[in-house]
Amino acid sequence: MRLLICVSILLTGCADADKLPQGGSPIEVTGYLQYESLDEASGLARSYKNADQLWVINDDDGPILYAINTIGAKLGKVNLVKASNRDWEDLASFSLEGQAYLVIADIGDNLRRRKIVTLYVVEEPDIDQGKTDVAWRIDFSYPEGPTDAEAIAVDVAGRRILVLSKRNIPAVLYAVPLMPDTNDTVIATRLGEIDSLPQPSQRDTRNAADSGWYWQPTAMDISADGGSALILTYRGIYHYSRNNDEPWIDTLRNRPLGLNLGKYRNAEAIAFAPNDNLAFVTIEKMHAPLLRIDLSGAVNQ
Repeated sequence: MRLLICVSILLTGCADADKLPQGGSPIEVTGYLQYESLDEASGLARSYKNADQLWVINDDDGPILYAINTIGAKLGKVNLVKASNRDWEDLASFSLEGQAYLVIADIGDNLRRRKIVTLYVVEEPDIDQGKTDVAWRIDFSYPEGPTDAEAIAVDVAGRRILVLSKRNIPAVLYAVPLMPDTNDTVIATRLGEIDSLPQPSQRDTRNAADSGWYWQPTAMDISADGGSALILTYRGIYHYSRNNDEPWIDTLRNRPLGLNLGKYRNAEAIAFAPNDNLAFVTIEKMHAPLLRIDLSGAVNQ
């Protein structure tokens, strides 16, 4: 089936979307998620151990890490010991001092009732080991009280995990220490609002069921070299380039390059590929498509 993709400043549509030539789209379906239990894929991360492998987590599931290849085929499942899946919403990978890690974000809070949320850090497992232990966990709260969020990324150089809220308008960026010096609950640092993302009109917010909550961030990632970042919303991808070692709050306030996902709505998970000019995206449904994104197709917003 021909892809109907619109690259546009506005995320509300494009009259010429169906005039793109075949083969000209920056979005390619490489395959479909084969695990039937992955019906709400909420987080995606590249493997730092195997270039052709991705890790996926499921919302409303057990504490399970799913390994897939780049066409969505099953590679193996790993259970996370002494962890629970209350509302897993994002997954990130990073390398530190030669060791590959994953961070699982149990931070979903639709009703904003959770006073404490959790990040689980694990050494990246082998796909055939069946289970793995938590290397360390980070329990944290927000300075303003319970906040719904679905997007995290690891700032390795800054030894921080960045957390982007979902329901605030504009979204708010927070930071949590990657390796806290305490086992007690830590309080996230509020870095500031990210108004570079599309902002809804009053009509959009009143008719959110029709507008599809297109402005809400659902995932985030930072490239392996720390030079760029991606933010995913339900409808689009936003690609930010960092100027040297500027603070991430400044980078994410700059005007990004953007790409509309067209018919692929309700996007939930994004990850850079080993080639930082590419990314993978998937959505929440059974046998969801795995999308490979050519980020050079993004345009100024």
